Amino acid sequence: MKKTLLTAATIASIALSGCATQSISTFSPFQATDLNPLVKSGQLQQKKNSFFVINDSSSSTGDTYLGSGFSGQSALSKLSVEKEILDRMNQTIPNISLSSGLRSFGFGPCLSWGFSKLNQAVQSYTSASFAGAINSLECSSGGTPVASALTAANTDLTSAPGNIAVILLSDGYNYDVSPVPAVEALKQQYGDKLCLYTIWVGNEKEAAGQAALEQLADISGCGFSTTASAVASSNGMADFVTKVFFTVSAPVAVAAEGDADGDGVLDSKDRCPNTPRGAIVDKDGCWAFHGVLFDFDKATIKSGYENVFDNAIKVLKLNPGLTVEIQGHTDSKGSATYNQNLSERRAVSVKQLLVNNGIAATRLTTRGFGEAKPVASNDTEAGRAHNRRVVYKRTDM
Repeated sequence: MKKTLLTAATIASIALSGCATQSISTFSPFQATDLNPLVKSGQLQQKKNSFFVINDSSSSTGDTYLGSGFSGQSALSKLSVEKEILDRMNQTIPNISLSSGLRSFGFGPCLSWGFSKLNQAVQSYTSASFAGAINSLECSSGGTPVASALTAANTDLTSAPGNIAVILLSDGYNYDVSPVPAVEALKQQYGDKLCLYTIWVGNEKEAAGQAALEQLADISGCGFSTTASAVASSNGMADFVTKVFFTVSAPVAVAAEGDADGDGVLDSKDRCPNTPRGAIVDKDGCWAFHGVLFDFDKATIKSGYENVFDNAIKVLKLNPGLTVEIQGHTDSKGSATYNQNLSERRAVSVKQLLVNNGIAATRLTTRGFGEAKPVASNDTEAGRAHNRRVVYKRTDM
C-alpha cells in the first residue's frame, strides 16, 4: 500500500508541475563501422527482418550518466545517452531491408500524459525515418511503467514482418510493475520469431537494474543483455548490430535440424512448407503479413507495408516460374458473409499492387477465406490483428 500511495503521489506531482528533463538534439561525431562489404560477400547473413525499440523516458533517465563511452559532450543525461546509442546503431545498420518502430515509457508531458507512447509505428526502415523517431524522444518524466510498453508492443508488432528484434534501453531502475509477465506474453504470441535485447544505461547505484534487464533478455531465450559503455565505440556497436541482425556465414545448423524450405522455421513447426527461398515469413513459416491496415469497408492498401511488398516483388522476379495464390483473411468482427466478401476484395487489391509492379497477372490467383481460418484468438485486439492477414501460397509445386 505504501508503494502504491508513493507512486500515486509522484504521478500527481508530475501532472501538476509538468516538469521534464530535456535531452540533446544534436549528437557527438561517430565513425560507424561499414558492415556492407561483409553483407555483400555473404559473410553476414540477415536473420532479423524487423526491429522495435522500447526506450526508457522515465524521470530517472534525466539523471546524469556517469559511465564511460560518451565523453564528446559533458554531463549527458541517461536519456541523451540512449539517444546517442540509437543514433550510432542507426549509422551502423547496413543496407538491408528492414521494418522498424519505436515506443517509449514514463509518464507526463514527455509521453503525451500517458504511461507509454508510440513514437513510430512499425514501417519500412530508412535511416532518415528512424532518425526522426530518435529525435521524437525530447524529454523524460514520470515513473517506470516498462510493463505497459511491453504489453502495448504485443499489438504494435502484429504488422512487423519476419523475425523481430525488440531492443529495450533502460536503467532498469524502480519498475512500477514487474515486466516479466509482459515479456512472457510477447514470447507466447510471437514464439521463436521474437528475441529481446536489453541495453543497460545506468550508474553504479542502479546495478540492480542491470540484473533486471539481464533477466528479461534471458526470458526470450535468444536475446542477450549488454551495457551502454560496451556499445559506445564503433567496434562495440558493430558487434552489437552484427549479433542482433545477422548470422556469421551460412546457417547450416538450422538446415541440419530439418528446415527443407530454408525459411528459418523448423519443419516440425512450419505450417507453410515449400516457401520460396528469400521470402519473409512469420512465426509459423508462412509467407504472410499481419495486422493489415485497411480503412473500414475498404480494400485500399494503406502505407506501412512497403517492406513486405518489396520482398514479394523481389521473390517473384527472382523466380520467374513461381506462381502464387494470394489468400485474404479477416478477424471475426462483422458477419461471416461480409468478412468473406471483404477478404476476397483485399486479396484482389494485393494482386493489383503486384501487377502494377511488373508481376504478370497470370502468375497470381486470389482467394478469400473470411474469418474461417484464424491463427490467433479473436477475443483480443492482438489476436484479431494477427488474423487480419494476407498469405502468399505457392501453386507451382
